[in-house]
Amino acid sequence: MPFVTWLKRHLVVIAGLLTLSYLLLPNIIVTVFSFNKPKGRFNYQWQQFSTDAWKDPCGVADMCGSLSISLQIAVWATIGASVLGTMIAFALVRYRFRARGAVNSLIFLPMAMPEVVMAASLLTLFLNMGAQLGFMTILIAHIMFCLSFVVTAVKARVMSMDPRLEEAARDLYAGPAQTFLRVTLPIAAPGIAAGALLSFALSFDDFIITNFNAGSTVTFPMFVWGSAQRGTPVQINVIGTAMFLVAVLFVLVSMLITNRRKQKA
Repeated sequence: MPFVTWLKRHLVVIAGLLTLSYLLLPNIIVTVFSFNKPKGRFNYQWQQFSTDAWKDPCGVADMCGSLSISLQIAVWATIGASVLGTMIAFALVRYRFRARGAVNSLIFLPMAMPEVVMAASLLTLFLNMGAQLGFMTILIAHIMFCLSFVVTAVKARVMSMDPRLEEAARDLYAGPAQTFLRVTLPIAAPGIAAGALLSFALSFDDFIITNFNAGSTVTFPMFVWGSAQRGTPVQINVIGTAMFLVAVLFVLVSMLITNRRKQKA
């Protein structure tokens, strides 16, 4: 009976820990196999501990080049989607105009639409325009599908804002620019940051839309897919582990900053 009582009290915590472990299991496997030294071309079975791949992460031809392209596209797509998405979110929440409902519905289409449909549609558009497939077409495509996620995140934040704070700023003789920069933008910043982080992750990770509109440009996901046909170099696990560690570090730093601000307040 004491065990049953203890289990009932901690059931939610146990379920949460099991779910988290299940989600992190692929990352753990990738990390472990980044220290493997396979005997063949495929890094699927543990053979021998080695740090050779970590010493030379760019040892595979064109891998770091494709990684650089993916990072550049992800950064620019994040900036473009964040700026456009923030403006669209404010317009949808703060203003009333014709076809507002239709625009709201259209914003959610890229999230509900299968990626292969959007990829084929964008490819058709670029071919009809006579655009040369490459870096710019990938960037435009990524901004297109990241835009919806930014609008959704920022819109939720703007809808929860108290308009009396901006009214108070105007009563204290703050101009429109000062009110936006010192009151509105700081309040909306968490939503903008959430949308930006989600955009970066989606852009860096995308394969289907990129594959349709890349031309001869090879991004990191495309390089991984191509390498999997011939063999999986350990360096791919190294890059994946490094990206995961950077994301975890970023989250920890954000939590630390947030806790310090709460303590000061």
